[in-house]
Amino acid sequence: MSSQPSTNGGNGGRDEQGRFTKGNPGGPGNPYARRVAALRSALLETVTGDDIRELARALLESAKGGDVPAARLLLGYAIGAAHAILPADPDRVDLEDQRLQAEKRSHEDGERLADMLRIV
Repeated sequence: MSSQPSTNGGNGGRDEQGRFTKGNPGGPGNPYARRVAALRSALLETVTGDDIRELARALLESAKGGDVPAARLLLGYAIGAAHAILPADPDRVDLEDQRLQAEKRSHEDGERLADMLRIV
């Protein structure tokens, strides 16, 4: 069963393989970005440095008491590995996806080239 790529009606700014064509205006972007930014601003206005120090002390005490997730979070921030244990930044998901797709295409292109060289 072969399915055709969606063209989103008309050509939808896509070529015959269903890929977006050059100059396509793209999608609406992240509909939640403004809301998340407003929530972050509200949080930054509310939380003080003393609040952060108090939370850090509580996190440290929990970590010392054997709370492994607390230790991982504390150490991750203290020594810079927090990105490995935190969820993806929703504002960068599309950029990361584009990077991964480019890597995949590059890998596939390399495999095709290797196949062509084996034929010769």
